[in-house]
Amino acid sequence: MTDTVSFGYEDIDASEKTERVGAIFSNVAAKYDIMNDAMSGGMHRLWKDRFVRRVKPQPGEQILDMAGGTGDIAFRMQARGATVTVSDINQEMLDVGIERAMERGLDDLVWSRQNAEELSFPSRFFDAYTIAFGIRNVTHIDKALAEAHRVLKHGGRFFCLEFSTTEWPGFKEVYDLYSHRLVPQIGKAIAGDADSYRYLIESIRRFPAMPEFEKMIRAAGFSQTKVEPILGGLVAIHSGWKT
Repeated sequence: MTDTVSFGYEDIDASEKTERVGAIFSNVAAKYDIMNDAMSGGMHRLWKDRFVRRVKPQPGEQILDMAGGTGDIAFRMQARGATVTVSDINQEMLDVGIERAMERGLDDLVWSRQNAEELSFPSRFFDAYTIAFGIRNVTHIDKALAEAHRVLKHGGRFFCLEFSTTEWPGFKEVYDLYSHRLVPQIGKAIAGDADSYRYLIESIRRFPAMPEFEKMIRAAGFSQTKVEPILGGLVAIHSGWKT
């Protein structure tokens, strides 16, 4: 049987997804942070602040920030004294992050091009693993979760910030209209690319619901799993521990 996965609303052969997602992020890398502000009205900054508060980075900890691209999460965690390795499958996204780090005078972050499904890091190496708005873009989510579990030390923490589906009546309908109709147009106006942002919105709709994704995290071996919905589940913080 052919291994098919979702690519937005399209089902494609699994072997194609990494390349096609990579092309999208290569297209949007230069305008990625500007678009995040435009699409969320700046709220993504508050979500990321809240996310890092939940991670509670500590001085001396080794933390892997997967799909960390432009450095937004890594900069926040490094400021709290953690040693952060920023990994992303897309070199253009990493290049933007490295440039931003240089502008801030941050030279102690580690930058590493990695596939979340096949990490080159040793087992039981990191104290925490974070991934923000990236897990839905991997080809096989279960493989990425298994790798997260592998590279964490016993007692290590897993944290994922990801879009989901809001359960607030009324707001859900308004957001669906906004995201499907307006976000691609914003992408066209700011980044010159409507199709990439149409995919990003569609990928949110195809991502597992919060309870289902929590089950996947538990299936990867994590315990004490938790889901913290934001704006009724528009965004959610998922967490678990490696015991």
